[in-house]
Amino acid sequence: MKTLETFSRPSVLSRSPAGDPSPAQRYPALTQARISLQQLSAGGWPHCTWWEQRRGAATEGSCSDRERLGIARMLLLLALLTGLALSASGVAAEEETDPSRETLQEIQKKVNDLWQNLLYPVVAGNETDGMTYATCEMKPSSRIDADKPQVTGQVLFRQHYSQGRLEAIFHLDGFPLDDTQSGRAIHIHELGDLSNGCDSTGGHYNPFSVNHPRHPGDFGNFSPKDGKIRKYKPNLFATLFGPYSILGRSVVIHEQEDDMGKGNNKASLENGNAGKRLACCVIGVCNGNLWEEKQFEAADKKKRWLRTRL
Repeated sequence: MKTLETFSRPSVLSRSPAGDPSPAQRYPALTQARISLQQLSAGGWPHCTWWEQRRGAATEGSCSDRERLGIARMLLLLALLTGLALSASGVAAEEETDPSRETLQEIQKKVNDLWQNLLYPVVAGNETDGMTYATCEMKPSSRIDADKPQVTGQVLFRQHYSQGRLEAIFHLDGFPLDDTQSGRAIHIHELGDLSNGCDSTGGHYNPFSVNHPRHPGDFGNFSPKDGKIRKYKPNLFATLFGPYSILGRSVVIHEQEDDMGKGNNKASLENGNAGKRLACCVIGVCNGNLWEEKQFEAADKKKRWLRTRL
């Protein structure tokens, strides 16, 4: 689409066959192509006479409203496209030349790194090749009867910083040698408060307000053998990092078996009807020595179990 300036350029006006009248002679109105938009609007925009002259039809009737609307739309579209092109070129030039943009990107990266460190803290001297370790030293509840099992031992955790899946080793002693109990429930509870024995550890840790057994620390049932539990569990839902970290919370061993939410009552959806709390401990950061020490026994037990299945 030609602009007004295009028609007024000598290079364009001279493009006519030899001997023919120049465009300026054939269309006298073209010599006034630089008229302002304000002048055009005086007789209705675009000016009817101006448009008829450029069509070569100044004597063939008047310009209709539809024609005026059509040319108005074309000119508006041209102005819009020109503005968009200038804006795009200006943004591109700003991106190439504006040093503040690079500075803002650096600041954003530093802020992201800061949030990452706050959400996924690693204690100095604790990590080994990105692996973080934690332990929970199990002791009998001070509120349990003396004739109940006196459970001791450790629950160990490790997780690769910062997005690895949590692993755990359950290394526990003190269950009856002739234990006829089908299983013992073990869960993570909300609080690390042992001031009133295991009764002050609160309910199940349930940050997402879901029903049992979908809590992060619903580890299920464990069956002691010869008075011991030696169990390795990978790919756990709980985590040592971020806003839902289990650090500082407690692990509780219950007297009964977990019904896994199938007890058809309110308690089943809260705690699995697992009964009294036999023993508990608070989860804290540690080095990897305990894990290295206990993992072989847990692994050997698993290998022995696999051999009996073959």
